[in-house]
Amino acid sequence: MKLSFQYKLFISLVAFFSVLFIALGIYYYFDASRQLYQEMSARAKIQAEEIALMPNLRQQVSRHDPQAIQAFMQQIAAHSDASFIVIGDRQGVHLFHSVHPEWVGTRLVGGDNQAVLEGKSITTIRKGGLGVSLRSKTPIVDDAGRVIGIVSVGYLTSYLDSITLTKVINIFIAAVLLLIALFIFSWYFTRSIKKQIFSLEPREIGLLVRQQKAMMESIFEGVIVIDRQRRIEVINHAARSLLGLSQPARQLRGKSIDSVISPQPFFASGDMLERDTHDELCRFNQLTVLASRVRIMLENTLQGWVITFRDRNEINALTAQLSQVKRYVDNLRIMRHEQLNRMTTLSGLLHMGHYDEAIRYIQAQSEHAQELLDFISSHFHSPTLCGLLLGKATRAREKGVALSFDPACRIDRPLPSLMESELISIIGNLLDNSIEATQRAELPHEPVEVLIQLNARELIIEVADRGVGIRPDIRERIFERGVTTKTRGDHGIGLYLIEHYVTQAGGTIEVVDNAPRGTIFTLFIPADAHACPQPEVHDAS
Repeated sequence: MKLSFQYKLFISLVAFFSVLFIALGIYYYFDASRQLYQEMSARAKIQAEEIALMPNLRQQVSRHDPQAIQAFMQQIAAHSDASFIVIGDRQGVHLFHSVHPEWVGTRLVGGDNQAVLEGKSITTIRKGGLGVSLRSKTPIVDDAGRVIGIVSVGYLTSYLDSITLTKVINIFIAAVLLLIALFIFSWYFTRSIKKQIFSLEPREIGLLVRQQKAMMESIFEGVIVIDRQRRIEVINHAARSLLGLSQPARQLRGKSIDSVISPQPFFASGDMLERDTHDELCRFNQLTVLASRVRIMLENTLQGWVITFRDRNEINALTAQLSQVKRYVDNLRIMRHEQLNRMTTLSGLLHMGHYDEAIRYIQAQSEHAQELLDFISSHFHSPTLCGLLLGKATRAREKGVALSFDPACRIDRPLPSLMESELISIIGNLLDNSIEATQRAELPHEPVEVLIQLNARELIIEVADRGVGIRPDIRERIFERGVTTKTRGDHGIGLYLIEHYVTQAGGTIEVVDNAPRGTIFTLFIPADAHACPQPEVHDAS
């Protein structure tokens, strides 16, 4: 059975405290025993020395009078806490025994009397007549300084151990009560920990953290989490990239949000406390973004905010691509409508019998259009691309600009390195820019020359105009997002998309002046997606 984190923590705490108390109990037992033996050794020695110095006892021992010694020592033994008091003569024979008077006349047991008879006091633990004891022996000397007897005061080790055990038991009872209190505390403590981590196991928390980190780094939007003091807690890679921050996340953690993003109303304290906001247009460090802000609440207490944002230009770019597709459809619809009008007019002329006028009308209206239609439909396999080129030609003609397609134009198969939508975006943006540049030039407007050719190695797209050209101040930045010469509407995306798609396909772009005026854009895109060269952009001005 697999135990939960709460039970594992509880068992660990219980085991730790139990082992700790057992170790402390063992240490206390031996330490208390050691101290008690030291104390009793000193007490036995003091009593033995005091008894040995008593004049009456010295006289009685020198006279070798056991009865007098018995009467005298009975009173002293009655007031002593020693297990036994023994008086012996110089030959090691009992003169008095406080516990067994009948032993008077027998020899002392222990074999440690020699040092005492030499005039030394000793303290030993030996087995005597009563058992193992801690005893102190002191010589009895007469007035001449001769050893005439021995005083032995002792405590049985069983008695000393019982005293130590009594102390340990008292401490043990207190320790058990304390341990029970610790068990109860540990149980409620582990329950509290479990509740605070939402009943998750450590492994689940670790997995959740790793999943959250991976998710944060995989999100395309910028994400920043700040605490109540507006300090950064989490910032993902997308946020650092959009804000132009080179520092790693760990260096930004703990910094104020105002030191990372220039102060603005989006971070106004009052507004942040009162409400959340979604898709608010802001400027973060000179970057226009759509930002959202959501409060983090824990038990009705504000803990911080989650801020998400994305580059508005990315949204605009997607909008532009969708708009292009819509324009292609509109262009086809226009051409279809014009063709229906022409067919209606032609039908009317034929119905009225004006055959000569019908022939002249057909020749006038369809000669160029049919040639263009036949050329485009026979040289390009994609209906979408054909529709784009026909629509651009029609729109250009409406603006007074002609498109001149090179006879070498041809795309007879799909291009692995480019999606069709990307190819449409590239050609459409190039033609739009050239048509507009030509329209802004002085009259008469010269045709925009177009070459779109797919050979075995690469796709070549070349668009040459005789328009106003590229201003020198923006020539080096024309492929950057937002760089444009147009003053109305949202622009600066077309060339950025072209450069993005071509670079992604591993192609190159060349931009040169078209003498005496205008610009030539030439794109080289590898035909094989698996053999793409290193992308480059050349300015051959």
